[in-house]
Order: sequence, then structure tokens, then C-alpha cells
Amino acid sequence: MRTYFKNLAWSLLLLSLACAKAPKQDDSTASMPVYKDVPYPQDYSIKYAINKEDLNLFSAHMDRNQLIQVASSQGILRTHDGQFLYPGILMEDKTYRPLTDKKITAITLYKNQFIYLDDKAVLSNAWAGTLYLKHNLPRATIFSAGKDFGFLISDGGTLQYVSKSNNSWTGAFANDTVLTIKFDHNSNTFYILGKNSIAAFDPQKQTLTTIFKGEKFNSLAILGNKLIVGTLDGYMEVASDTGKKIGETHKNLPWTEITYIENIDGNLWFGSTKGAFMLREDGKFNYYYGKRWLPGNMVNHISKANDGSILILTDAGLGQIVYKEMTLYDKAQYYEKQVRNRHIRLGFNSSLVDLDNGNIDSGRLSDSDNDGLWTTMCLAGEVFRYAVTESEDALQNCMESMDAMERLFNINKVPGFPSRSFERSGYIERLGDPERWQHTDDPEWDWKSTTSSDEAIGHIFAYGVMAELMDNELKDRAIVLIDTLMSHIVRNDMYMVDFDGKPTTWGRWNPEYVNARPKMVGDRKINASNIIGMLQTAYHFTGKEKYKEKAFDLMENHGYLDNLMWPMKDVAMAPDDADDWSKMLSESWNHSDDEMYFVGYWGLYKYAFNDTLKTKFKEAIIDHWEIERPEKEGAWNIMTALTGTQEFDLEEAAWYLREHPMDLVTWDIMNSHRKDITFMEPNFRNQTITEVLPPDERPVQRHNGNMFRLDRIGKDGGEEYSAGDIWLLPYWMGRYLGVISAPVN
Repeated sequence: MRTYFKNLAWSLLLLSLACAKAPKQDDSTASMPVYKDVPYPQDYSIKYAINKEDLNLFSAHMDRNQLIQVASSQGILRTHDGQFLYPGILMEDKTYRPLTDKKITAITLYKNQFIYLDDKAVLSNAWAGTLYLKHNLPRATIFSAGKDFGFLISDGGTLQYVSKSNNSWTGAFANDTVLTIKFDHNSNTFYILGKNSIAAFDPQKQTLTTIFKGEKFNSLAILGNKLIVGTLDGYMEVASDTGKKIGETHKNLPWTEITYIENIDGNLWFGSTKGAFMLREDGKFNYYYGKRWLPGNMVNHISKANDGSILILTDAGLGQIVYKEMTLYDKAQYYEKQVRNRHIRLGFNSSLVDLDNGNIDSGRLSDSDNDGLWTTMCLAGEVFRYAVTESEDALQNCMESMDAMERLFNINKVPGFPSRSFERSGYIERLGDPERWQHTDDPEWDWKSTTSSDEAIGHIFAYGVMAELMDNELKDRAIVLIDTLMSHIVRNDMYMVDFDGKPTTWGRWNPEYVNARPKMVGDRKINASNIIGMLQTAYHFTGKEKYKEKAFDLMENHGYLDNLMWPMKDVAMAPDDADDWSKMLSESWNHSDDEMYFVGYWGLYKYAFNDTLKTKFKEAIIDHWEIERPEKEGAWNIMTALTGTQEFDLEEAAWYLREHPMDLVTWDIMNSHRKDITFMEPNFRNQTITEVLPPDERPVQRHNGNMFRLDRIGKDGGEEYSAGDIWLLPYWMGRYLGVISAPVN
């Protein structure tokens, strides 16, 4: 009892620390709907690869002692090592030496104990080794456990029933080949699947009856009073009592080449030649494909482990799908460690690249064109975290990132110009885009030029959040950087001017450039939206009239208010008579623009010059959100909540956060082969299917990616993304806005 109360006290203390500071809410968000952060089952995979060639894997089970064994062409294997993100291997099990001398061909479970089949008997080490039932099928490779220590075995042509009560039976499986045997506990019946038939064996009456005929069967499961029969072109249902087929063959699946079926707790699990999937109650599937989940995609066997995980055996090894009860807050704690342990380069939020087949200890931190943007998004998330929790760790993270952001400005000689990135000298030729790198006066350092509007809006967003929510030295430092960048832009006639005295390719907000685009071209709207939000932020925190005057000049004399209010549904390709640049800009929907819009909405809405503009800006934001709704993008939904609207798809935002994979390695992903999704005709938005797939079934990507992207091939295990901008920003912003609760036990 003493230990119980001690643990309870610690739990309450930790919970109080997690909720140390109530979210700051203004009037616009005080009455918002709130997602209650209760525990949910978070899935992830532990993988075990084979370490031998010419090795065939047959089945995998876990016993009551949580030991995993695999039946293979080279005897019994066991798992060695293996953790999340650190794969183990399957190796020979030498634990019990006498078994290594036997010709074990199959393994199953009975009463959660391992049962083995060899050329002479059904045997086990449980029950003090007393289970040893001899049989007469020296080539037997198939068996199933029934009741009362009874087992039905087969060599493919003959069946033999053996039991501890010596109630033996032998019979031929006429005119067919046995593929598998499953036992139905409810009816006390063994069902035998052949290539072209299904038979039922009654161990009490010792009768074998053919109940259904067809062709090209390969797998079998029992679900209530139905037999689920797999083929290489979908699966069918057969009534076990009448032997009649129910309905049509099911082909609306992730993949129709079924290799194995199992009923696990009332849910049908399917193995296929392209991964595994589980049929949900809503008729949709959870799909496990690629090395994010499995060592290989050819599935041989599926079973439920004694710890609640699912064992999926493939031709290349074992994937153990683990379900851990956790809250979004728990997930955030994991991601915070992921970022700090592997993704901080000189204070920047960076990717880990050049991984050796997903080995996260083999990679290197990479610079990026968007070091400024990815870092500001991560930084803003940490500011929100600090505002909610007053965490000293979050404050230190902000300090370190702010050091990097300030150095972007002072490492080059251009007043007020933020570099894209910087790195120690001597690496230019080895870095991406070497032509963009410039030397500094310090021979130890180089900096990257050609900074774009992506970085600029990210800077102003993060500094605005910091200036708004911090009450320490970071507030003043943020305001200085807001003024520094915006002074550069205003001084240079609404351009970002590089070291060569020329505007950068994308840092252009001058009306001569912006209004040269036809109205339907997205760049006209995005540039107007971003610069007004940036100028408002600068005026709000510095009080300098030049920013307010410039913003109203752009809105009243150059149509920027009309530009940013242009309906999203009318963003389209440039007309045939437009200039080539406008045509290039509008070939398809730009998801990087979506990211820039929403990052900029903080300053556009929150620091609006007056209530009339604020109402208009809210209209523009919700108009944008409406067209983004099919993507179920967690960040965009939560950022829309900033406006105080009651409808911003909170459940979809929580779905995005829950369903996001813990594994952020860029494994190859394929979905375009799936038969359970409805494809759309090619369109301007590049929406490929009618309903977006969960984040853990599609390629890992940042918010500037197309959420309807189905495939990514070529980076298989080569890179790990940081959760700082992808996940932690929307989560902590949701916590700050009060639309995601603190963790609830």
C-alpha cells in the first residue's frame, strides 16, 4: 500500500508539472471546443531481419513467457535484441539443445505454450515435457491444436488426429492438397483448407466432410460462423454451417494477392504480397507496408502475441507491431527527445541524412535551403510549450535556436539580410547548392545566400510569437530581429536584396512584381497576404509608423487587400496569354504556399490594424481552410482556431497527431496499387484520391508536402525528419490555444 500511495503521489506531481501553467487564451479562443487528451493505442514497429541466405520462414508465435519463436527451413529461430528504430535479428534458438537435433517443421500454441511438430511426434517442453504424441506422417509440416490436447496434422495429402487420450484417427484428403488447418473452439471443429476445397473434421465423431469447393484457395480464418477464404484475387466468406458462399468475393482491399488471414480479437488481419492490413469496424483498413513497419512485404504468417502486439512474419524477417497506451503529451515528450538527440545542428532544426538503411546512428546532420523556416517553426513550437508549461528545458531550447537565428543576420555583411544557413568552412563543395555558399571574413565559416520569402515569413512568425508570449530577454531580442528584417525589406523597396545588390528570386513583395501576376495566380495572393501580416507584426511590436504607412499604401493604392482576399477556389493556372514566369508559378497547386499562408496568419489576424481588417482577414483564413479541409492537415486546422471560429475540424487535427508515425525515417512507401481507395482524375490541386490516407500510411513529409501523395521511392531509409516543425508545432500551438487539453489519466 505504501508503494501504491508513493507512486500515486509521483503521478499527481508529474501531471501537475505537465499542466503547470494554464493556456493563455484571448477572448477569441476562450470558448473553443477542446480535445480531451486521453490515452490511445499508439502503434510502432520492432523489426527483426534474417541473417542467413536461403532461409524460409513459416510461422511466428509468442508464448506466455513472452518468448518469440519462428519456425523456419533451418529449425527454430528466436529474436535477438531489437527495439523501436533499432532492428534486431532472427537467429538460431539454441536454448534447449535437444530440440536442435530434432527435425522441427512447424510451431503452434496451445494454452499459450509452444507446441512443436517434427517427423515423429507432436511435442512440447511445457507440462514437464510430458506432451509427446507420436504420429505416422514423417513429412508432416502442417498442424493445429484443438481441445483437450488434441491435434490435427497433415503432410499435405493425409490427415492424422492425435490426442493425449489416445483418440487417434487417420484419413486421406481426397483429390486435393492440404494448405492449412484452423480450429474453431465454438463448434469444436477443425477446418482444413485445400487448394480447391474446404473440409470439416469432427474430432469427437472422427468424421471428415467436404463442405465447400472452389479453386485457387491459399489461406483461411474463422470469424464467428463464417469461414474467411483467401485467394490471390481477394477473399470470400463461406457460412460454416451451410457451406454456402456469402455475397461476392471481396476485392476492395489494399491489395488482393492474399497470402495469410487471421482472426485476432474479432478483427481480420490479412497478409499479402504487398504488406499486411487489418479490416476495421468502419470497413476501412489499417495498412502496414514497407520498412516503416515490416522487414519485407511478402507476408507469410500473422499471429497475436501474448503482450498484445501483432507478429507479422515476412520473407525478410519479423515485424512486431506494438501498441502502447499513450497521450498526445506522451508522444510530445518522445518527439522532444528525438529533436534534441538527433536534429539540432548549430541550433538549427535539421534533418538527419545519409542513413544506412534507416540506421539513425549512421547519419549526418544536413544544412538546408530552409534552415531558417524549419527552425522558426520548431522555435515557435517551443515558445508555445514554454507559454503553457514554463518549462526551463523549453526556454533553453528557445535560447539555443535564437542564437542560430540571430547569427543568420550577422554572419553576412548585408544589413538586415538573413542568410539561409551557415556552416564551417571547407565543406562548400560537399554541400548542396555550392554556388549559393559565400565566404565570410572569418576563414572558419561560410554562409548561404539567396534567402527566400519562405524564410522571411517563418522569421516574422516565430519572432512575433516570441515577442507576444515571452517576458524575458528573448522578447526584446525577437523585436530587434523583427525590426531588422522588416527595415531591410522596406528600405529596399519591398525586396530582400542579396550580397550582389540584387533582389533574391523569391524575396519580392514590390507591387511591380506582385501585380504583374494575373489575379488567379497564387503568388499574387500569397505575397500580399504575407507582407501585410509581416508589416502588421513589425508595427505592433516596434510602433514605427513606416510599417503601418507601407501596409496601408499597399492595401489602398496597390490592391493588396483585394489580392489577399481573392477566393481560394479561384486560384488557378495562368491564362494562355500570361508571361512564362506566371505560367511556371501556376502549373499546379503550391503546398509550400499553404505553409507560408498559415504561418503568416498569426501576424495577419492577431495584429490586424483594426477590427474591420481583422474581420476580413478572418474571412480569408477560413476561406483558405475550407479548401484545405480534405487534407486533414493538423497544423492548418489548429492554426485556423486562432480566429476563434467554432468549426476548425478539431477531431481531424487530433487524428493527424495520433496517426502520425513515431518513425520519421523516409522509408519507401507505395499506395498507388491499392484497391481500397478511390482515385480521382488529374487535377490542379494534385489530389489523387477522394479521401486522404492516415499519416502513418503515406510518405513522411513536412507541412509543405501534398498530403495526397501516395508513393515515394528512392530514399528507402536514407533520412530521418525532425518532429520539431512537423508535429511539435501544431501540438503545442493547440495546447496554447486551449483546444488540446493537458494529459488526462
